[in-house]
Amino acid sequence: MATTQNKVNPLTSGDDVADVTKNSTHIGATKQLSSASALMTNPTLHTRCWETCYYCPCEAFKTSADFVKHLRERHCTREGGSYVCRYGFNGVCPSLPLDGVSDRDYDAHVAKYHVNQLTRELPPEWSVFSAAQNLPAVLNDPSRGKQSNLFTKKWGDHFVEKTHIPPTPRLPEITYADFDKYITKIGKRYRRHERMCAQQTPAALAEREAKTPTSPTHTVSLSAIPEIFLKEQLNLNHPATFALVFPSVGASASEENKQTGRLLQEQLSHYLDIVEVKIAHQVSQKSAAFFHAMTSQDAIMAEMKEAAHNVRELRASLRTLHQSAVIDSFRVMRFAQRRQNFDEMLDKLSLMATVHKTQPMLQLLLGTQDYVAALDLIGTTQEILTQELIGIHCFKHLPMQLTEMEKLIDKMLTTEFERYATADLNRPLCDVLNETESVCAEEDKLVCIVMGLLRKKNFSFVTSYKDEAIVTIRAIIKQLVIEVIASSDAEVCLTGAGEEAQSLSISEWIALLKKATVALLTVLQRIRAVTGIMRQTTDAAAGRCGPAASGAQEGGVNLIDSEAFLTAADHANVTERLDGLLIAVCNYCHERCVNLVSTQSLERAVATADDIEQLTAIVNEFSAGCEEICGAASVPLKVAAKVQASRFANRFHAEHKQKLGLLLDSERWRQVDIPNEFQKIIDRMGAQDFQQPVSKSFAEGLGTTLNGHSSGSSARPPANPVLLVEGKPFTLVSAALLLVQMLSDYCHCATRLPILAGYLSRNVVDLLRTFNSRSCQLVIGAGAMRVAGLKTITSTNLALVSRALQLVLWLLPKIKAHFANYDANAVSGFDSIEKDFHSHIKEIENKIYSIVTERVSAQLEQWDARPPIPSQTFRNISRHLVKLHEAIAPILPEQQIHSIYGIVHRNFKDKLREQLLKLNIINNGGPQHGVVTSELTFYMETLRTLKALPPMELSDDILEAIWSF
Repeated sequence: MATTQNKVNPLTSGDDVADVTKNSTHIGATKQLSSASALMTNPTLHTRCWETCYYCPCEAFKTSADFVKHLRERHCTREGGSYVCRYGFNGVCPSLPLDGVSDRDYDAHVAKYHVNQLTRELPPEWSVFSAAQNLPAVLNDPSRGKQSNLFTKKWGDHFVEKTHIPPTPRLPEITYADFDKYITKIGKRYRRHERMCAQQTPAALAEREAKTPTSPTHTVSLSAIPEIFLKEQLNLNHPATFALVFPSVGASASEENKQTGRLLQEQLSHYLDIVEVKIAHQVSQKSAAFFHAMTSQDAIMAEMKEAAHNVRELRASLRTLHQSAVIDSFRVMRFAQRRQNFDEMLDKLSLMATVHKTQPMLQLLLGTQDYVAALDLIGTTQEILTQELIGIHCFKHLPMQLTEMEKLIDKMLTTEFERYATADLNRPLCDVLNETESVCAEEDKLVCIVMGLLRKKNFSFVTSYKDEAIVTIRAIIKQLVIEVIASSDAEVCLTGAGEEAQSLSISEWIALLKKATVALLTVLQRIRAVTGIMRQTTDAAAGRCGPAASGAQEGGVNLIDSEAFLTAADHANVTERLDGLLIAVCNYCHERCVNLVSTQSLERAVATADDIEQLTAIVNEFSAGCEEICGAASVPLKVAAKVQASRFANRFHAEHKQKLGLLLDSERWRQVDIPNEFQKIIDRMGAQDFQQPVSKSFAEGLGTTLNGHSSGSSARPPANPVLLVEGKPFTLVSAALLLVQMLSDYCHCATRLPILAGYLSRNVVDLLRTFNSRSCQLVIGAGAMRVAGLKTITSTNLALVSRALQLVLWLLPKIKAHFANYDANAVSGFDSIEKDFHSHIKEIENKIYSIVTERVSAQLEQWDARPPIPSQTFRNISRHLVKLHEAIAPILPEQQIHSIYGIVHRNFKDKLREQLLKLNIINNGGPQHGVVTSELTFYMETLRTLKALPPMELSDDILEAIWSF
């Protein structure tokens, strides 16, 4: 009633609300006291163990079966075929600690110890004694190391040192400033509360107490009732609560226990009376609110009667409307629904008739090779059977039949594709230039087969076609090898795959390679045509019939008009496979040709430059054709051809190097005449024209002339004494002529065989380095005296070597530029060889003026300033200078002669000053001074006659400069 009053009168004060809340608490306490009293009266009532779970406080169970299910799911573990009960403190059951039992024994254990148990102990509360320390973990702590005081410590909570745990960065530090907002908010309310309490004067409190009716029970306070009876939830099922309510109730039925029970019952009755009196007192204070509620109830009843009358009238109107309008309308709707059902039944029957004709239609479509339509029909029929005709008894075997038919079509497509690929690839070969623009046979059939395979998502047909193409290529090459061997006179035994014919000649071997490349290009064009049709069909299946596909269709490829059924991922997959097909087949063709162009093919024969040129042309043509077909360059065949070419280059270089070495060893280092044909070679090399080779007759004649085997002058070709290079004369030895011819051969070979440009460039550097080092050993090192039988190495020999080196230096930039046009990375050695040549020329000049300087120094050491004038010493010096000029003037250029004589002249002046100091001759105009002046005048006249120095250095300044010590 207090709750009803609170709802009816919302203007009740806060004290009234507090009283109502207190009344609710009293009512709950009354119920709990009543329950406890009833339990004391009837001891058979007790708490059932299966209603709650100790360790899952949120779980409550209505039946014991739910509790058993909970124990099996939450408090049980299965180890193999055994069950271990975990319903206990720390997951250990006190009745079955660690033993695993069978399923049946586990159910018996739960029923005995957990479901039907009369009393159960509460789980022990956690305390410091519940804590445990793992002794092995403490002893084996790797972070502690060896502990010296381990065995002197006492076991307890101080056995392990406490570790300071730093504050976590995830929780902020709480300060008094964090409570400012709360204090500000609550402070206003607290001050208002203090102010209201201060306004209640003692007189007001006394008046309020005077209005309160007095009764014997009114003075009794609720504090006399234990607090446990005033809680909102008093669960006597809990043993601890039960022990507090009934502390002295035991199992024995002695007289003392009965007396205690009666006293407890009286005490509980007293508590109940106090609560009832308090409730009655509270109700009496709210009587006005009850009367107001009763008055309001009469008005509500009148309104309810009026509402009931209105409802009856509404129902009568609805009944009349139902009889007049609703029944007929529903009958019309029912008839319309029946008509719709009949139409649907007719549609189902028509659909069943159409499905019944599926198999004859499939036979018709397969007869016309319309595999895509057949597969679409099967798929549509299966979809209809699954969605619209499900449960039709007469069609229960049709899905299985359609599945088998689909597998049969898949197998048929695979077989037809393999048969088509075999027939197309094994057609008779013809010249690649006579192939028509459409080199694919039965294109419409191929489109149907490929479209069907794509519809089945059977993309392995690309791999099957690649395997068939590889088998065809292997058979073609083997057949060509057999034909070439059959046409040869030699008896040859095929080995391996039939591609290693060791006894073939070079011409037969190159002819075989030519036929093989032509045949393979023909097959590759057919494969590209078939692959193109496959690609167009794939594009059509993916709905990508763009301009390219339209153009292909106009060219004769008739694509099937069908909806796009190929996804973008599948389209990309098939396209990638087709690209890989062309690349793989082209690479296989290259591998087979590499087997033909193997290192063993040229071991028993010596290939010429013409053979290597033919081989290079065939390989380049075949590589270009393959690259055009597959769009990717293949390297193995070019590498194999380059290996063969490098073997030729190595043999070519070895022959020339050996020939140059023999000529250098037999070289007499004398001047030879220059043939007119050789002059033309130099002119062409100067113009960087290496297209025309050196004629074999000239090369043989030149070799014979240089080696001195021709005695008759009539057999010698027309010749000149010097070689003119850009108008400058060059006097050369035979080794220099042969070297220039070899350089021309190397450049011409690089022009014919660009593939060898890198090898030949390095070989040229090696050849020049050989010529430089060997000529230095023979001339400067005097090796020619031992090898060629020379008596001495003269200045003429040195000058001829220097002039030959200068000719090579003139040719080096042109040769370097020629090889750089083919391989810019292979000309790095030319700079070093150029430095070596300059160094060699410098050594020759040093050798020449050192010889003259030694002789001049020896003469000056014997000279004395006395008549006759000129003295014999200066006559000998002049004779040495004249002989040197006669030796080098016809060979070396004037600038180089001036350089040599300039060094000799400076050394002469230095040596003469030393001799003057030794003889103590000074510039005093005396007789000895006059003798020195006359000797120097004679010396300078000799140099002027020889023109050994530049005109500015031939003046008489030496007459004064000689006295500058």
